Amino acid sequence: MSTLYLDRRDLSLKLEGRTLALYADGARHGTVPLHLLERVVMRSAVSLESSLLARLADAGVGVLIFGGVRGSKIATVRGASHNDGARRIGQYRRYDDPIWRRDWSHRLVRGKLKGQTRLLQRALAERPDQRREITHALTQLTAARTRIAAEPELGIERLRGIEGAAAAAYFGALVHLFPDGLDFTGRNRRPPRDPVNAALSLGYTLLHFEAVRACHWAGLDPIIGYFHELDFGRESLASDLIEPQRPRVDAWVWEQFRTRNLRADHFTREGDACLLGKTGRQHFYRDFEPFMRPLRRLLRRFADKLAAGLAEAARSAHHHAEAHR
Repeated sequence: MSTLYLDRRDLSLKLEGRTLALYADGARHGTVPLHLLERVVMRSAVSLESSLLARLADAGVGVLIFGGVRGSKIATVRGASHNDGARRIGQYRRYDDPIWRRDWSHRLVRGKLKGQTRLLQRALAERPDQRREITHALTQLTAARTRIAAEPELGIERLRGIEGAAAAAYFGALVHLFPDGLDFTGRNRRPPRDPVNAALSLGYTLLHFEAVRACHWAGLDPIIGYFHELDFGRESLASDLIEPQRPRVDAWVWEQFRTRNLRADHFTREGDACLLGKTGRQHFYRDFEPFMRPLRRLLRRFADKLAAGLAEAARSAHHHAEAHR
């Protein structure tokens, strides 16, 4: 299955039989068989009929649309979902189970800290000139992991505090891995103010889209998460799922700048925002697609395993209630 990235002005899509055809300036520029397509990412002005969106959804093709001058407005089309209602019943019940939420959150944070540690250990081997900063961050991460392991009853709020402090130490080390000319001084967003953060934000957005699709595919509500609190319009469960995978995106972004596949001249500034230009986006999408393939499979397996467990718990609770009536 493949991903179609559309980043060209005045492009139009048409459905021709079982094939998606791409037109520019009235001329056909290529086709993609619908059965080979899994997702479409649109960055520029693309014209298509609503019936085509419906057909893509029916075929299970996800659509992610970036809009606006800065590409910050997002719309999605997800396609069909799993039909087992017990999965969502179990999901909603677990939200009101503080012990289950706590244990789930511990698992996510442990996974994220492990990924951050792995990246910094690799960085220490490849950048011995930054040993002091990297070693300091590794010490902080080790302390966080030790505390979480030693206190399994640690509440979610305190867990978030530990995770936040560890993240600050982690990014404090990451800034030393990138050239000074990129002006990367730490994590910032909405809008990202430097090339590294612009690349990180785009990578996280695409990863989050895949987590939303994985939730939907598994029959779960992406809005109802456990580590991330409910917030209007936020897909908290998808945010939960991507937490342990964020360090992989960080490592990929580091590699892109280290090999100069992404460079400072691929970015422009508009006010306080740093924007990835068209040439940079071409480089980004070309290399991000093979990087994401195993992560998509991982997210789907994770979501499906979670959903199956939630459904089983819901059915067990139902049978227990029926037996005591």
